[in-house]
Amino acid sequence: MSLLEDVTHLQEEALGQISKAESLESLNQLRVTYLGRKGSLTAILKGLKDLPEEDRKRAGTAANMCRLALEEEIKTAQQKLSAPAECSVFDPTLPGTANYVGVAHITTQSIREMCRIFYGMGFEIARGPDVETDHYNFEGLNFPPDHPARDMQDTLFVEHGRLLRTHTTPVQVRELEKRKPPIKIITPGKCFRKEAVSSRAHVAFHQVDGFLIDDGVTMADLKGALVAFCKAFFGEGLKIKFRPSFFPFTEPSAEVDIECFLCSGAGCTVCKNSGWLEILGCGMIDPNVLEMSGHDSERYTGYAFGIGVERLAMLKYKINDIRLFYNNDIRFLRQFK
Repeated sequence: MSLLEDVTHLQEEALGQISKAESLESLNQLRVTYLGRKGSLTAILKGLKDLPEEDRKRAGTAANMCRLALEEEIKTAQQKLSAPAECSVFDPTLPGTANYVGVAHITTQSIREMCRIFYGMGFEIARGPDVETDHYNFEGLNFPPDHPARDMQDTLFVEHGRLLRTHTTPVQVRELEKRKPPIKIITPGKCFRKEAVSSRAHVAFHQVDGFLIDDGVTMADLKGALVAFCKAFFGEGLKIKFRPSFFPFTEPSAEVDIECFLCSGAGCTVCKNSGWLEILGCGMIDPNVLEMSGHDSERYTGYAFGIGVERLAMLKYKINDIRLFYNNDIRFLRQFK
């Protein structure tokens, strides 16, 4: 048998012995046996001097490769034997590992709750595009081109004369153009305005608008629907008042206030010492809006309302900064499971 064959045979034998080792002590003994100063590999290498130069190079290379392979195998085996044994018995006294399950964002939860309440009143749900035309966002809602009411909403314009919708009321115009009364719809969605971001305002926010058009719809129908919604969302015993206001697409118009949650009507910095907090705008749909959409304003009447989702969520859950809805702070979001 040649010296090269001796090296190969020794490597096979050593690898087999290492794989059978059951303790660190036996591995150390194998290291001495095969790789020590008086080990088997050292004994084989002593015969290199008697070989021709070419055979000596090949045998020397094979011996080095054998040493590296055995050292690596011993190291791996030592790591396995040093690792702590897996516990096969379940210990019920050990503390559990919490599994954090994702939940819907508080804004999404609020929108779903609002839609659920209005759906129970018979409202359908309709949605529209975030990027709108001037016709649907303003003109079709009784905003003339130079009307000062356009200044009430700081608009973000995009290319081709389009804009990011400032409210979800444009969906009302779209639905009026393709439906015939009776129509009873809510339109949840995202809105955009050029606002200075603060604790009470943001460039992006959400609204749930709604409207009803039919024969003989009155302001009393509007008040009944909104009072029922507020009590369902905030709870019974809520104090509500309607206050005259102005919107280009409703006449008459009103804003709805509820008693301040923090001071119970006594007056505080949040309600500006008035004891009341505004939650939504509403009114009877202006006849011009109906006529521009192709409906007979002499026959049909209707009401409309617009609710800021974040505003209602802030009041219900006593959140003092609208920016918390958008900061993605997991500590804040985990409170609303």
